Amino acid sequence: MEGYESLAALALDLRWSWNHATDQVWRQLDPVLWDLTHNAWAVLQTVSRDKLRRISAEPAFRKQVSDLARDRREAAQAPAWFQQAHPRSALSCVAYFSMEFMLSEALPIYAGGLGNVAGDQLKAASDLGVPVIGVGLLYSQGYFRQVIDKDGAQEALFPYNDPGQLPIAPLRQPNGEWLRLEIALPGYSVWLRAWQVQVGRVKLYLLDSNDAANYPAHRGITNELYGGGPELRLKQELLLGIGGWRLLRALGVQPQVCHLNEGHAAFAVLERARSFMEEASQPFEVALAATRAGNLFTTHTAVAAGFDRFSPVLIEQYLGAYAQDKLGIPLRDLLALGRANPNDPSEPFNMAYLAMRGSAAVNGVSRLHGKVSRQLFEPLFARWPQDDVPVGSVTNGVHMPTWDSAAADDLWTQHCGKDRWLGTAESLERDIRRASDASLWQLRNAARAALIEYARDRLSKQLAASGASPEAADAVKHLFDPHALTLGFARRFATYKRPNLLLHDRARLLRLLSDPQRPVQLIIAGKAHPADQDGQALIQEWIRFIRQAMVRPHVIFLSDYDMLLTEHLVQGVDVWINTPRRPWEACGTSGMKVLVNGGLNLSELDGWWAEAYTPEVGWAVGDGREHGDDPAWDAAEAEALYGLLEREVIPEFYTRDSAEIPAAWVARVRESMAQLTPRFSTNRTVREYVEQHYLPAAAAYEQRAANRGALGRKIVDWQHKVDRHWEALRFTAFRVNTEAGRHLFEIGILLNDLEPDEVRVELYADGLDGNAGARQEMKWARALPGAARGGLYHTTAAATRPAGDYTVRVTPERAGVAVPLECARILWQR
Repeated sequence: MEGYESLAALALDLRWSWNHATDQVWRQLDPVLWDLTHNAWAVLQTVSRDKLRRISAEPAFRKQVSDLARDRREAAQAPAWFQQAHPRSALSCVAYFSMEFMLSEALPIYAGGLGNVAGDQLKAASDLGVPVIGVGLLYSQGYFRQVIDKDGAQEALFPYNDPGQLPIAPLRQPNGEWLRLEIALPGYSVWLRAWQVQVGRVKLYLLDSNDAANYPAHRGITNELYGGGPELRLKQELLLGIGGWRLLRALGVQPQVCHLNEGHAAFAVLERARSFMEEASQPFEVALAATRAGNLFTTHTAVAAGFDRFSPVLIEQYLGAYAQDKLGIPLRDLLALGRANPNDPSEPFNMAYLAMRGSAAVNGVSRLHGKVSRQLFEPLFARWPQDDVPVGSVTNGVHMPTWDSAAADDLWTQHCGKDRWLGTAESLERDIRRASDASLWQLRNAARAALIEYARDRLSKQLAASGASPEAADAVKHLFDPHALTLGFARRFATYKRPNLLLHDRARLLRLLSDPQRPVQLIIAGKAHPADQDGQALIQEWIRFIRQAMVRPHVIFLSDYDMLLTEHLVQGVDVWINTPRRPWEACGTSGMKVLVNGGLNLSELDGWWAEAYTPEVGWAVGDGREHGDDPAWDAAEAEALYGLLEREVIPEFYTRDSAEIPAAWVARVRESMAQLTPRFSTNRTVREYVEQHYLPAAAAYEQRAANRGALGRKIVDWQHKVDRHWEALRFTAFRVNTEAGRHLFEIGILLNDLEPDEVRVELYADGLDGNAGARQEMKWARALPGAARGGLYHTTAAATRPAGDYTVRVTPERAGVAVPLECARILWQR
């Protein structure tokens, strides 16, 4: 059929999920199915051929499709930010591995925050022209779908994801054969099918095990995201890491940078090294030293229990032969990569430890999370101060074009231009401030009304499906007031997120909500993992509260919290509430999504809000410190939350000027939009990854990999030399003189067989008032008399602190080597 190929290319490009130029095309073909699914490929696969021929025969439709196809080609070919900012960059490919990707409700292979981050970063990479390829798994059931039964209990459903209805395509070889990979597992191999997802300029490759050639149990490996026990999780992570890297090699793709989005994908570290072993004829140790320079590990975990751990028996069962036959190392050496204590045979294998030991850089996902992660990884760096544990941070952002409403998009376009998220976004803060009070308030009123209409309809259907009477289902179509202050609270229900903090004093909450002069309404949504009984109990507690006659008009719970529901919520709520127990929220991106739409945040000082909050952009709960799971502190924070709502939030919303505009509220909205939207967008996040990590990692990898890993071999030899001679390092006389307000420090060091340029000598003092430790390099002054290799080192420091606060430390040093990440030796004077 003429024009079908152009339609298919548009439908299979998920760029339509954030660039809504093609929406009208799919709405013309099947408006009902489009509104239900927002799945262009499903619409195209479902529409009758006769209707498609009839509509395609219309000149206006043909021109519309032709123009869209041309725009798509031009957008893909035009130089973007990356090409303009780094025209001579050697970076040609970043492989981005993640267990889940949230790209569209049409592709339900995500559970929550991790997938949100991965999907939004792929979209931003497309916008900015960054050469990224995503690698993940295709789940035939994905994450569970939620139903609330008559008793208010969560039920988990697992509908089948029909690949023919998903916006994906089989990945085929030049001869047309479906690209399949064989991965050896005990007993039976598993065959993996490869799929391609087009995300604008970026490709995402997915693997699934539902191949007819597979042993029946293996066909179900990729059934469910985060389902099953440890053995199934290990098999999924083997397929992701080892299978994912082999897929890239089968395609002839040679990434310089491998970005591990959480430790799930850490087996890619091993397979990348194995591949280099084959190419360069080097042993595993050298191959790892060469390839880790191009590996970046992003950790999202805020508690040690969140790391994936596997028993040594499972690792031996599934990776023993791989270690021996493919990597050429004994099992104990492989296990050591995932242990804090390599000599403890009972210690489980930690995927985050493997990721760290296989990477040249590690980052958390907010400033606070970087600090928390340094605590979590401290066991790997014995005797190093916590501040020196090598974990930095790149704060997450969200892809604003995905989460803004059509009206918000229009407002931002009017003041900042249509291409505002395709560059550096430097002028956005200034430009959006030009929006008038009237236009901002009009935006908020329309958004709130649209959310209320959507919530009424969704809740009515939800109640009818759960067995409610037709009268009850119809009655909710009149719930809520489109002019009333609307609060949103939606997230995964887990105890550390404290979703029931608002229920601490139910009578006070009800008074707050039901004030006839200043009414407040609350929309709640969220899932608890099917195995999390405590989280499910929290949902049931809310449902029982909501079903009380006095509460029902003021609070609703919308089931099956997914990407589509999230879009409606973040576009319409006035205030987004978040109450995690600090510091367990690594970042939290849900509150970022309201920024572009003029919503405000009232949140615990945790994750991103700990660095975003200032009084003029929202409200904060907490004192910026950690209190554990102390019930008394939970009670105090609940009181503070009620107090903020009663004394500040609600009065500010309802205090109107002569034009019936809440001027102070709108001023806060303007500041939140202007200050925070550009700062917490994936536009900023991805540019940071490029300039702080991808570009340096690509250059370092190219250097280490050149000449069959010659530099990698030299680094391994240097590491062995340091290990052999480190214990023989000795300090000699330490002298301090104080004059003219400065301390002069001198110390002698016997270097044994190490060269002076192979160590770094520093003066060190513990930090004060929570600040990082003070350190400065001590310089070589002269050789020590009578010592074969030894020197006198000196430096000065201001005498504002007692000389006794200082000590001396020696660490290894070599240009281009990350210390202590790659060599964690350290020697202290005392």
